[in-house]
Amino acid sequence: MIKVFIDGSAGTTGLRIRERLSGRTDLQLTVLSEELRKDPSARADALNSADVSFLCLPDAAAIEAASFVTNPAAVIIDTSTAHRTADDWTYGMPELTGQRAKIVSAKRIANPGCHATGFISLVAPLVESGLLSPDVRLSCFSLTGYSGGGKKMIAEYESPDMDPLYQAPRQYGISQAHKHLPEMAKVCGLSHAPVFCPIVAPYYAGMEVTVPLTPSETSASVEEIRRVYCDYYRSGLIRFAEGPDESGFLSAGALAGRDSLEVSVFGNEERILLISRFDNLGKGASGAAIQNMNLSLGLDETEGLVI
Repeated sequence: MIKVFIDGSAGTTGLRIRERLSGRTDLQLTVLSEELRKDPSARADALNSADVSFLCLPDAAAIEAASFVTNPAAVIIDTSTAHRTADDWTYGMPELTGQRAKIVSAKRIANPGCHATGFISLVAPLVESGLLSPDVRLSCFSLTGYSGGGKKMIAEYESPDMDPLYQAPRQYGISQAHKHLPEMAKVCGLSHAPVFCPIVAPYYAGMEVTVPLTPSETSASVEEIRRVYCDYYRSGLIRFAEGPDESGFLSAGALAGRDSLEVSVFGNEERILLISRFDNLGKGASGAAIQNMNLSLGLDETEGLVI
């Protein structure tokens, strides 16, 4: 029986992972009691005795937890920001060229950020194919449900005394120092991080990431980009979606509750929109983490996921 431990199972990512794994008969979940949940010794024992552990913790706590692991066979999947640009950790996005094989053999896997997942899924294939230069300067607009903000934000949005300002979408990350920017640039091989406009809106889950392009950024046509996506995304949880099925609208909540991601391209020769849609708790967090676990265990990468 495969032993799995979730360090930080009380948070939104940890809870979704636990929910997805609870029905599986091939796994045995290690659960610490409330008294031991924050005990360093108990956590270290659990991390070293498990075949795979998920770190669903703030950055500093994730770094500390990783330092507890002395078992060379233990696989650690960190869902925090702490290790996403670290050279000694494998970036956990198997749909990228060469990453699936690296994940299969890795013992330290950094799970991608939610906004970063949407941006990278759109941009990385175009940089790799030569349709975008590594020196290109891009912008990115990302719309997310409030569950991406964790338990505190969920409580604020679901409170009967909710601030009236929360009834409208709210832009954040306005200092242009969002924690996902380093991985967005590094993983795509870009010299410059994008101008980034994340917005949280009053709905629970779902994400829609848009990267606009003009002839200043690329000479590629919509059809050329479409062909790259179709060829690039042939396996995994990401697929190319031909067009909108909502009478010209694209809902950010279309894939809520699922662990897959759709990329699309729209527009004309003057203005192109690259758009990805997924669940910020699915392929943007817990679904991606379980996909990485499945690969590290030699299982079908979609096992236990909703696609």
